Amino acid sequence: MISLKKYLDMEIGIDVGKDKEADKHKHGKDDDDKDRPVKGDFDQSDLFSTTLACYRSVLRTMGKSAHQACPEVSSELQQNFISLEKRLSGKLTPLLLKESEQQVGEQLQQWGGRIAEYFNTKANDVKELLIVLARTAESVGQRDQHYEQQLGLFTNRLQSIANLDDLTKVRLSLIQSASELKTCVDKMAQENRETVAELQAQVKTYESKLMAVEQIAARDALTGLATRRYVEERIELRIQQKQVFCVAIVDLNRLKQLNDTHGHLAGDNLLKQFSQELRSNSRPSDLVGRWGGDEFILVLDCDLPGAQSLMDRILKWVFGEYTIQLGEQGEIKIMVDASVGVAEWKPGETIQQVVARADAAMYKEKAMAHKQRS
Repeated sequence: MISLKKYLDMEIGIDVGKDKEADKHKHGKDDDDKDRPVKGDFDQSDLFSTTLACYRSVLRTMGKSAHQACPEVSSELQQNFISLEKRLSGKLTPLLLKESEQQVGEQLQQWGGRIAEYFNTKANDVKELLIVLARTAESVGQRDQHYEQQLGLFTNRLQSIANLDDLTKVRLSLIQSASELKTCVDKMAQENRETVAELQAQVKTYESKLMAVEQIAARDALTGLATRRYVEERIELRIQQKQVFCVAIVDLNRLKQLNDTHGHLAGDNLLKQFSQELRSNSRPSDLVGRWGGDEFILVLDCDLPGAQSLMDRILKWVFGEYTIQLGEQGEIKIMVDASVGVAEWKPGETIQQVVARADAAMYKEKAMAHKQRS
């Protein structure tokens, strides 16, 4: 890909008024024709704009494709690429583009590791289940073969009894065969019950394992909150049931400055603390999730006035001073707040529409706060 940084470092403007005689000699034109475009010329600024638009489009497509390929572990990558794409729509510098290149590489590397770990876990669970089923089938086959041989012996004995002339011997042989047959059948029934019980226990074990895997997939690895995919599923369920609910988008302010000044570990520490405060100050019935990057989402089972009252109470407790650990550098204290947007679901709306309204309300509040500070 063409280096965007290269084009930022170039001098895009062309001084057409400098050295007119040289320009006239070069193009064979007088001063009246100096502004007329020459075939084969191009505008460096247009080329840069086109290249930047392609770069941003690639970021959006990569995030979307990753989420389609494996939604369980790709929501964070998609949101990070969306945030990065938004940053590139503002004022650009060579340093910003250089940082974006590094961030894309780091995000893809982390996503690749999560993908490999996710599919390894799934593959191992399936392998274990197949091994258990294979051993069970082998055991049942061997047992049935054993009883097949025993029943064959009973059949031969009954056939030989039919050739006996002495009724007393016939009677004794029948009693003996019946007793042995009953013992064999009882033993088969007992082993069948044990096999069924063993299979039921194994099924329960793997149900528990699958539930544990689902719980892991439903939780954000960094914050422990619900993942974007899980939140979307819960919202879709509420929409299907036509249940009254509200969506609140919470955008944490100044996280980027903390990352730039003290590193991403400091930012991760803030995200963890803020997530814990957000969850502990919400109701048990409220669904709290990480929407992506520095954005969080709450799904509240109430109407708009009730949701606004709840958010006022929650934010009163989660906003304030946080102590951020910096490892060997000690710690710092920072004041933390966020921009919030709340929207109540309207019958007929899709999940994208209600979230978009909450997102718009959040950005409106962020713009007002920025205006007041400036």
